[in-house]
Amino acid sequence: MNYYSVRAIYLFEMARAGRTVMQSIVSPVLSTSLYFIVFGAAIGSRITEIDGISYGAFIVPGLIMLMLLTQSVSNASFGIYFPKFTGTIYELLSAPVSFIEVLLGYVGAAATKSILIGLIILATAGLFVELQIAHPLWMITFLVLTALTFSLLGFIIGIWADDFEKLQFVPLLIITPLAFLGGTFYSIDMLPPFWQTVTLFNPVLYLVSGFRWSFYGTADVSLAASVGMIMVFLTLCLLAVWWIFRTGYRLRE
Repeated sequence: MNYYSVRAIYLFEMARAGRTVMQSIVSPVLSTSLYFIVFGAAIGSRITEIDGISYGAFIVPGLIMLMLLTQSVSNASFGIYFPKFTGTIYELLSAPVSFIEVLLGYVGAAATKSILIGLIILATAGLFVELQIAHPLWMITFLVLTALTFSLLGFIIGIWADDFEKLQFVPLLIITPLAFLGGTFYSIDMLPPFWQTVTLFNPVLYLVSGFRWSFYGTADVSLAASVGMIMVFLTLCLLAVWWIFRTGYRLRE
């Protein structure tokens, strides 16, 4: 393992976030705060509690997960797409660096930035509502696993995309709607039976539910189902990345 190459890629990506603090950190935190204020004030006045939890506190895990998913994908996809766009990726491919080291550098940096944003949002939410974290170790586990998994997905999207429009297609038109429909702002018990069944096919539901369970001990699906879903998704992403580097898909064209 060439730790110097991993460190160089990781620090370069983290430095890029430092140069664009407003876009990388401040903007998502402000956006989530606005979600929290609007939904907490508008809907919270009508829905006082869900499963014995105040509505303002109930939506915090969902909002953190929503931002974690979108930011992990966006950070990782742009990180690998930009070298493709400028042509500098060929220097990386010709260097004595394995695909594992490239993956650790790019995905590690994207996941780190997403986790930092998630923790900042958590601290910010604590200023508005009273939070409790019933299972802090599980909370950290879900935070890290989700950030890594969707950073891997973003890495795949960044390699697949050949223009900026495709780069934004999956985060905006697939992940964000799935997050909104995956119990971010409500419990699926509030839905009619038919839509409860439909929602169970939404993979994001399992991530939001497991993350919310780590806070309040209540969930729409079992903890085992949540952990199983994220491990399956993580495995599929790792296999996809291995295939991409093995075949050179969209890298050596």
